[in-house]
Amino acid sequence: LAAAMHPPSKPTSGRWQDGLKAALQPLDPTALVVHVPSIDSTNTELMRRAREGDTRTCLLWADAQTAGRGRLGRQWHTQAGDALTFSLGLMFAPQSWSGLSLAVGCCLVQCLDPTGEHGLGLKWPNDLVLGRAQSMRKLGGILIETVVRSGEPEPGRYAVMGIGLNLSAPSHTDMRLPPAGLRESLGPDWQAEAVLSTLLPSLVQGLQRFTRQGFEAFAPAFAQRDALFGAELRLSNGQEGLGAGVDAQGVLRLDTPEGLRSVHSDEVSVRGANA
Repeated sequence: LAAAMHPPSKPTSGRWQDGLKAALQPLDPTALVVHVPSIDSTNTELMRRAREGDTRTCLLWADAQTAGRGRLGRQWHTQAGDALTFSLGLMFAPQSWSGLSLAVGCCLVQCLDPTGEHGLGLKWPNDLVLGRAQSMRKLGGILIETVVRSGEPEPGRYAVMGIGLNLSAPSHTDMRLPPAGLRESLGPDWQAEAVLSTLLPSLVQGLQRFTRQGFEAFAPAFAQRDALFGAELRLSNGQEGLGAGVDAQGVLRLDTPEGLRSVHSDEVSVRGANA
């Protein structure tokens, strides 16, 4: 791999929190930043608060999660120092929600690996990976959940965007892909606080852009990072074909002998790999 990025020097804890609040200002000047040593799940906590009526913009990050969740309810537990786990909750009203997880993924990988030299990519619909096709290993994932809030003047939706990134590859995992850690690519000195500080401004800018333009604005960037493009894929229903990118709404396309097929919710694996 090429020379790694250098992590920012760590200021005092108070200044660190101030920096995160400043990054959230464009979304909400009153946004909260909450850090906890351990929690069941940052997503679960913000969803719980939203259902109880607390729909303030909040960045919640934890050193460790004891009941972290991924797509389809898969468990993802983390230990302090080995991963970055955080959730951003906010009232969100894009013109279309289609492709949001892909857009968030684009923001993350373009920030951490802007030239693509480290091989960070995206596996539809919500995984960050190192490598492509059969050599893919999972760096992290994105879990987006929403709560509908009724009220005046218009009903709104509270979105919780959970992001988990391995800093070091875990030895035990419920992931279907072999795990990888960011330190393999970015260097051994990166800590969770530094990664979060680096990522947050890019994520905020991306959410603003998604609100205005939708997934269409991210489609070219995703195409460059698409770890499934051209790979021999198998769906959970047994259908096979070649990865053919995504459409304008971020729906996966599968090139089969019967023609292109749109894949909305099937589990997708790479033939010949434990994916």
